[in-house]
Amino acid sequence: MAVSIRLARTGSHKKPFYRIVAASREKAVQKKFIEILGSYNPSSPTNQITIDRDKFDKWVSLGAKPSDTVISLIKKIKG
Repeated sequence: MAVSIRLARTGSHKKPFYRIVAASREKAVQKKFIEILGSYNPSSPTNQITIDRDKFDKWVSLGAKPSDTVISLIKKIKG
């Protein structure tokens, strides 16, 4: 089973909220995921990004591949 780290959209119409999740690559974006690693709120004035680095590093060490969007969010956190 190939695992990717990607965004799963939640929230309401015109008010998106995303979870950063570890999910199987075969599943659709809004289907079941394995674990929640963090969140991203683009609607807030500061584009609030939270991520559990321990969980993220664990999944990357197990071979999970982050999406391009998640990589860019990680770069924003590091500053």
